[in-house]
Amino acid sequence: MAAKDDFIDLSTDAVLAVSGPAQRYLALIESAFSVLVETPGNGLKISGDTRNRHKAAAVIRALIERYDTGVEIGEDDVRRLIQHPAAPLADKPQHRAPAGNDQLNAVVMGRRGAIVAKTPGQAAYLDALRRYDLVFGLGPAGSGKTFLAVAHGVSLLLKGAVDRLVITRPAVEAGERLGFLPGDLNEKIDPYLTPIWQALDDILGPQVLAKKRESREIEVAPLAYMRGRTLSYAYVIIDEAQNTTRMQMKMILTRLGEGSKMVVTGDPSQIDLPHRGESGLVHAVHLLDRVQGVGMSELTAEDIVRHELVARIVRAYDNEFK
Repeated sequence: MAAKDDFIDLSTDAVLAVSGPAQRYLALIESAFSVLVETPGNGLKISGDTRNRHKAAAVIRALIERYDTGVEIGEDDVRRLIQHPAAPLADKPQHRAPAGNDQLNAVVMGRRGAIVAKTPGQAAYLDALRRYDLVFGLGPAGSGKTFLAVAHGVSLLLKGAVDRLVITRPAVEAGERLGFLPGDLNEKIDPYLTPIWQALDDILGPQVLAKKRESREIEVAPLAYMRGRTLSYAYVIIDEAQNTTRMQMKMILTRLGEGSKMVVTGDPSQIDLPHRGESGLVHAVHLLDRVQGVGMSELTAEDIVRHELVARIVRAYDNEFK
């Protein structure tokens, strides 16, 4: 049977967004479905057998939906849709939905478009962040646990639901020996918070971020400096919490004050403490698992949205220790 063509009419901007850098996204689709995708100028032409054309078209139309709703298209989105072309997008933004479907909504508008969940696991994590005042977000590197926590915190700050965003984490292998480092407090701790500052920069932009840091609406503090404080009307992120000790974890959890929310993120497989059994994160998850008002969300390799090799690497390490 001779190959036929399908044509999807699109604007020039939409064609560029769906095609990707140097038409990388179209190349992935062509390779996956054994089709030819051309850009004649006013749309996309898909050539190949009927079944493969339809599969390729389903992926492209899903990408167009993302573009139309203002969500940035990434290579990870293309790869996920290729694997599950008929599956609905977990992160498809909707108009205001009933409470039960609230996890489908965008978290916040970032500089590069709406920030939304990219997997069902991430959607469940965002739902937990909305529902509970204290959430434990566990998952491997690249699963979005920290980025989505930051995005949710920023959304609450911008809406006025909290007065400030407080970010903390254990430093220098949980020993927090910061005195020997040069600079003031922020300069000492900033290198340990690079992923969070990058996330904040992506969401707010450097100028807005600088203003909110200056006004102390966004505050950074090493974990040891949190002792004795009560955090009221704040959104608190404890990052890399697998490297807290049990006493550090108890201390930070009991800082939660009136009108505050807290999210504790970490990867139990990457504990740097001398004695892994002393991890405050592992202990707290076991101890508080059934405490009313505490949310537990566990992301997996299926939720990794970095380079596709990262998910394979995580699975290989997980399998080794099974």
